[in-house]
Amino acid sequence: MGRGSIAAPVPAQAGIGLRLPHHALVLAERPAAAWLEVHPENFMSDQHSLGELELIRADYPLSLHAVGLSLGSAHGVDAAHIGRLRQLAEVLEPGLVSDHLSWSVAGGHYLPDLLPLPYTEEALRVLSRNVGQVQEALGRQILVENPSTYLSYAASVIPEAEFLAELARRSGCGVLFDVNNVYVSASNQRLEPAAVLEGWRRALDPRTVAEIHLAGHALTRTDAGEELRIDDHGDRVCAAVWTLYERALAWLGPRPTLLEWDTRLPAFAVLQAECALAQAHLEAAPTRDTDAAPARCHARAV
Repeated sequence: MGRGSIAAPVPAQAGIGLRLPHHALVLAERPAAAWLEVHPENFMSDQHSLGELELIRADYPLSLHAVGLSLGSAHGVDAAHIGRLRQLAEVLEPGLVSDHLSWSVAGGHYLPDLLPLPYTEEALRVLSRNVGQVQEALGRQILVENPSTYLSYAASVIPEAEFLAELARRSGCGVLFDVNNVYVSASNQRLEPAAVLEGWRRALDPRTVAEIHLAGHALTRTDAGEELRIDDHGDRVCAAVWTLYERALAWLGPRPTLLEWDTRLPAFAVLQAECALAQAHLEAAPTRDTDAAPARCHARAV
């Protein structure tokens, strides 16, 4: 496979989301971190930052977590964007590549958010086609992440967990399971998070889950006085999400777990402390007979 091969697999340990303000510290001090994850869109046109990341990449396993593929777009995925992602993957040789169960492009305009989809058979066909296109272009499996939501579509006829499980079955993609998003979505829809997690456990083949995300979120209130949780990745992981993570690990076993923090970015030492908490949970988690499906070099036909 040449440079498209996976040089350093991402370990089943806790990793840190690397953001541009921390590049200088990581380059100078090489702080302890089992692995790092970045948004590839930040490096597609910034050669200086890409050069820094290449130097950092020499010392840490790396994952690329995309935000711009717009896998749910009805008109298809932008071939130019896939090409830029492929070029980055050839240079950086990441252990994992992922994006979201969402859309963000319409009529050639990129929207600054990851927008939800109705969970219908039509949407499932669109996503399966688009994921297959991306995997074929990259020559490897990608992971698709469950989103945070603030409402549910009346048109949705397939439960979210079953929808993502079926997408993995049809396209051959893996799953990036975001525990914080499960908690945020359940809370916003006035559902019990533990019961929602149980729905995921029943629907999802644990062998498809190759990564877990954890993050903090904001709690606000609507004009009507109702609680609303915003997935802003701007705080420590809350106690309820840690509890849900522990239950997820009891079901899945240890998985590479990423601590995301994108807004109100703290000192790198704070990220390391949160990462250490995740690592403690991983070390206490029971191992399972079924491991996560390995990243494949070629996509399954859709």
